[in-house]
Amino acid sequence: MWYLIPGLGADERVFRGLRLPGPATVLAWLPPQSASEPLRHYAARLAEAVPPGQPCWLVGVSFGGLLALEIGRLRPLARVVLISSLAAAHQLPPLLKLGRATGLYRLLPYGLLPRLPRLAQWFFGARSGREYRLLACILRDTDPAFARWATRQLLHWNSAGVPAAVRLHGTHDRLLPAGSAPIDHLLPGAGHFMVVSHAAQVSRLLNQLAERAMPL
Repeated sequence: MWYLIPGLGADERVFRGLRLPGPATVLAWLPPQSASEPLRHYAARLAEAVPPGQPCWLVGVSFGGLLALEIGRLRPLARVVLISSLAAAHQLPPLLKLGRATGLYRLLPYGLLPRLPRLAQWFFGARSGREYRLLACILRDTDPAFARWATRQLLHWNSAGVPAAVRLHGTHDRLLPAGSAPIDHLLPGAGHFMVVSHAAQVSRLLNQLAERAMPL
């Protein structure tokens, strides 16, 4: 069984290009209970959709990767795969660390990015017209309050004790650059939107992981 967690503000649309060897469920985002709800508390609510005794794969994209790791704490039979995400808090890129240190992230106009789709296209690495239109729709549908909550959780994430994970990352990720942290599978030319733009390659890697692993 595969449980898929999209990136911030995204939904099942980003997974439509994947071909997985088994049934898959996309975990839909829940509204935070408050602006200060801790990530672990939120993850526990999201984990209610994953039966505790069920061996499974947890695949998280971008911010969804943090949730996959946090759910992995609660579901020890799960195997975690991160796509365009972080495996530990210290892997935050310098610009985001600066935003955390200065508190400037609190001043970000979260409703502005949908009005600047070409800038978002560059950051996310959407290459084709189809990818650009999908990204524009996702940005338009993103709740600014949720984006504000998620950004704070990302910047103040305590990753101590999260389970091991397999990392898939693109060489051209501008939003969360690969950096020097270990990456299991690096996709040449892929950007942050690679779950869409490189869906065939990502699918192949996920299928290979499933074949090499013990039966779930």
